[in-house]
Formats: sequence, structure tokens, C-alpha cells
Amino acid sequence: MEIKVLNRKQLEEILEMPAVIEGVKGVYMAKANGDTAVWPLVEHHFPELNAVTDVRSGAVMGDINVHGLKMLNNYPGNTEKGLPAFSGMLMAFDSTNGMCLGIMDASYVTCMRTGAAGGISAAALSRKDAKTLMILGAGRQSIYQIGAALLLMPGIKRLVICDPFLPDGGKGYVEALPGNLKKQLNVERPDVEIVAEPNVEKAVGQADTVITITPSRKPAILREWIKPGTHFSCIGADMVGKEEIDPEIFRGARIFCDDIDQCLRVGECEIPAKTGVITRADVAGEIGDVLCGKIEGRTSDEQITIFDATGLAPLDLVTAKAAVQLAKEKGLGMTAEM
Repeated sequence: MEIKVLNRKQLEEILEMPAVIEGVKGVYMAKANGDTAVWPLVEHHFPELNAVTDVRSGAVMGDINVHGLKMLNNYPGNTEKGLPAFSGMLMAFDSTNGMCLGIMDASYVTCMRTGAAGGISAAALSRKDAKTLMILGAGRQSIYQIGAALLLMPGIKRLVICDPFLPDGGKGYVEALPGNLKKQLNVERPDVEIVAEPNVEKAVGQADTVITITPSRKPAILREWIKPGTHFSCIGADMVGKEEIDPEIFRGARIFCDDIDQCLRVGECEIPAKTGVITRADVAGEIGDVLCGKIEGRTSDEQITIFDATGLAPLDLVTAKAAVQLAKEKGLGMTAEM
């Protein structure tokens, strides 16, 4: 059996955001039509190292026919040892015969498909006249969120970067961002004004669309700060106890998930559900239902909308299958005999 093996550098050469966006959209729509499986998430903490590992697995049926899993490790202390803080492996299998298609670095696939998820949801649920996009959190994932959103939302004219922990108030991040977007993702939007605003209250008060991508375990955005019609794509809360926005923002909002059960268990919806702010019945549906036209997304310009993304293995798997095919076409990667 021949298996394609791909490292991060090779994946960076192969994967392009527009194609990843289309793959992620396809999986969300396949899920809405019953053609995916999301198997239970496995999570384990190493408290003495402030580290965590999680295993996500699932399948995409229909025309795609791929199943598999990924294991991700987040070891913040690795930076002091000269090692990557974020690492993992992804295995994808052909669901028609059970043969392994490929083994690859999981971190880059995760970054790309997570960025696509944020951009897709923001474009689908924001007001049509949304002009100001706020990104809360300027860590390694932020550029992928920004790249996908700017590709999908041509009406955005102002980008506000908000991270109180950035050095020099975020000036360096903002100055480097256009070049980094072009170099890493081939995204250019010279029509967009980019500013840094370390004050979260001030930043969110300006925003039409907010994408949150932090590891926060307490609300960073309060209900009283937001204006009517704001959309939130909450991407960072993907494990028990994580929380980026005030649970009160959920009260009366129109709420969507990538997977309702998983979001109520480990997503941004977890705390509002546990504290009685919302029930399962308050969730309007999943993002795939909106993309398929099965349910309406935003229903008024004054409405607060929320998308809760916990991350689905089928998104990784469809991206991995595409990467394997492109690697074969381009002669990249190593082929191993098993």
C-alpha cells in the first residue's frame, strides 16, 4: 500500500485558500444533507505542562468518501525549548476500501480550514452592508481568519485588529499584515484600511462583524459594548471551559453552530447553555442549513447573530484528500510503502 506523506512546507505550497473555502462549504452542506459523521471528541490535559491534546475524527460520505482522524497537541512551553507549540498529525482514509490516502502535518490543515470556517460564517450571517471587520486575537490563527474573510466579503473596507497583548499596540502587526497576506495566502485588499485598537470595548463598538480567535476562559466582550446588527463568529472556544463573549449576548440572538451537539458541549454555547441563558431550542440551526437554503440566516439588520465553531474533523479530511490529490499531480511529498 502506497501512502502519501506531506510536511507543513509542502502543504503550504499545495493548499490555496479559495479551494479550501470551497471544500469547507461543501462539507457544511454535506452535513446538512446527512452525508457526514462527527465522532466524539477526545480531549486530555497535562496540567503540569499547561498542555492539552485533542483527537477529532469523522467521515464525509457522498461523492467525497473519506474518513480519518487528527491528533493536535498544544504545548505552550515548547517555545522556550525551540520546539513548535502547536503540532499534530492527520490521517485520511478512502472510505470505499479503507486504504490510507495520506499522513500529514495537521497544524497547517487546521489553520486553513479554520480560517475558511470563520470567513464563510461571517459572509453568510453578517449584514449585507457590513463594512468594518474586527478580529479579536492576533495569534497564529488570525491571518487565516483575515484572509478568508477578506476574500469572501468584498464590502469590508476597514479591518480592526484587537489584541491587548500585542507589543507596540499592534502597530507592527498592522504594518506587516498586507505583506504577510500576500506572501502566505496570496490575498490582496489594498482598498481595506487596517488599524490596531487594543481597547476591546472601543474596537467592538466600531464593528459590524467580529471574529474571535483567542484561548480565553472568560468573556472578553460584554453585551453592553455591542451595537445592534453585529455578527459574531466565535472560533476560539473549542474545549470545555473556553469562553470569548458574554453569555448575555446570546439572549435573543440568532444562533448557529457547526455541530449543535458539540457546540453545546464544548463550544461558545457551552456556558450560556449550562447557566440557563439558552437552551438547545434557541439554536436556529447549523451553518450548513443556511448555506443549503434550508433555513434563513440573518432575518433583520438589527439582529445579533452568532456562529459557534468547535471544529469538525470532516473539514480537515476533505482538505487532506484534496492535498493528497494535488501532491500527486505536482509530484510533491514522499510516498511511503506500508
